[in-house]
Amino acid sequence: MEHGLLHTANTELEKRNLDSAEELYGKIIERCEQNSKCSADELAVAYNNRGQIKYFRVDFYEAMDDYTEAIRVKPKFEVPYYNRGLVLYRLGFFDDAIKDFQKVLELNPKFEDAKISLKQSFIDKEERRGRISE
Repeated sequence: MEHGLLHTANTELEKRNLDSAEELYGKIIERCEQNSKCSADELAVAYNNRGQIKYFRVDFYEAMDDYTEAIRVKPKFEVPYYNRGLVLYRLGFFDDAIKDFQKVLELNPKFEDAKISLKQSFIDKEERRGRISE
């Protein structure tokens, strides 16, 4: 149903027309919430990609809300777990970030960026623990 609109929104995001893309993703989400015939895949992508826009704007908590909604809609979609993990990592919530990166790798063991991020989260968590105990 929303495939054409999603394609347009994705094109706007690729062009970095963030305001336009965010508006289009919002329309998709709104229409999907009103119409249960909407594809879970498309709704999850719309939430995830709108979260990306918020992440680019450094609206981290709002981005996490959208990633969490994408996960709620499609629990086996690894990308929003990864994206939410990145935000959690940047905010210093290493344990939560580790959980998200582990979930990504449970869903997709070949997700190389998640392997790297998971390893870095463990390193930074230990580093912080060392600084606190000194």
